Amino acid sequence: MAQTSDKLVTIIGGSGFLGSHIVRALAKRGYRIRVGVRRPDTAGHLLPLGMVGQIMPVQANVRYPASVAAACAGADAVINLVGVLAPSGRQTFEAVHVFGAEAVARAAREAGAKTMLHVSAIGADPESPAEYGRTKAEGEARVRQEFPEATVFRPSIVFGPEDSFFNRFAAMARFSPVLPLIGGGHTRFQPVFVGDIARAAAAVVDGAETGGKPYELGGPEVLTFRELMEFMLKTIRRKRVLMPVPFRLARLQASLLQLLPNPLLTVDQVTMLERDNVVGDAALNEHRTFEAFDIAPRAIEAIVPDYLVRFRRTGQYEPPQRD
Repeated sequence: MAQTSDKLVTIIGGSGFLGSHIVRALAKRGYRIRVGVRRPDTAGHLLPLGMVGQIMPVQANVRYPASVAAACAGADAVINLVGVLAPSGRQTFEAVHVFGAEAVARAAREAGAKTMLHVSAIGADPESPAEYGRTKAEGEARVRQEFPEATVFRPSIVFGPEDSFFNRFAAMARFSPVLPLIGGGHTRFQPVFVGDIARAAAAVVDGAETGGKPYELGGPEVLTFRELMEFMLKTIRRKRVLMPVPFRLARLQASLLQLLPNPLLTVDQVTMLERDNVVGDAALNEHRTFEAFDIAPRAIEAIVPDYLVRFRRTGQYEPPQRD
C-alpha cells in the first residue's frame, strides 16, 4: 500500500457498492479519505480498506447542505455517488439527484476543491420519459452550474461481487421456475465492472485531464437482457423458463409492486427499460469512454462466475460439467 498522502478526498455516498470499490482504489494510492454518509456507524466496513486513520466516515445528508459542506471542508477532491433507483419517503429523485447533486457541487466549490467527480448514469437525458433519467440529467446540469470543471461519469449497468443485478436474479432463480423478460428481454445493456469504474475514478483524482466532460462507461460487450439472463443461468447451472412480459403488462404489475416497502419493480424502472442502456456513438467518436483513461474494461465472463458460484445447487463444490 502506498504511503499516506496529504491530499484529502471526500466521497459523498461512499459506503455502498460502487463507493466501497472507489474507497479501496484511492486508499491503495495513499489518499486520505473522508466518507460522507447519512449514518457513519454503518460504514465501519470501509476502515480495513486502508491504514489506521486513513479512512474516516462522517455524517452527511445531501438533503441538508450544511452537513455536506462540513464533510467537504478542506477537501482537495470531491466525489458524489449519491443516487436512488426508486424514491422512498423524503429520498425523492428530485431531492437526491437534483438538489443533492447541486449541494455537493456547491460545497466542493466553496471548499476550494480542485477536482470534482459526479457519477450519473447512461440513462441521464432531459427528454427521458422516466423521471429517473430526467432528474439525473438535471442533476448533471446543476453540477456544471456550480462546478463547471466537474467530470461526469455515466456508467451502464454495474456488476461486481456485491451487485444487485446478477446476484438478485440468481437468487430468484434458486426458488422461481420462471424469470420475467420485461419487454421481451430485448433491451440492450453494456455491463461494466465496478472495479474498472473505480480505477477511472482514481485516475480523475490523480489528475487525469478530462476537460470537465461527461464520460460514458460500458464494458466490452453489448448484450440484451435475455442474453444476460441466459449467461446467468448457464453460470449457476440452472434451467429456468424465461417468460416475455409486454411493457404494458409490466407497468401494470409494477404499479402494484412499487407499493411495497422495498419495491421489486417500479413503473419508472419499466419505462427506463424501453431504452437501450449502452455507450452512445458521440461518446465513442469523441473518445469519452474508458479509452480516455487507458483502461481496457473487463468482460462479465472474467468476473461474474467467481461470485455467482454460490448459487449453484452445491455451490463451489459442484463438479465441472462434461461437454
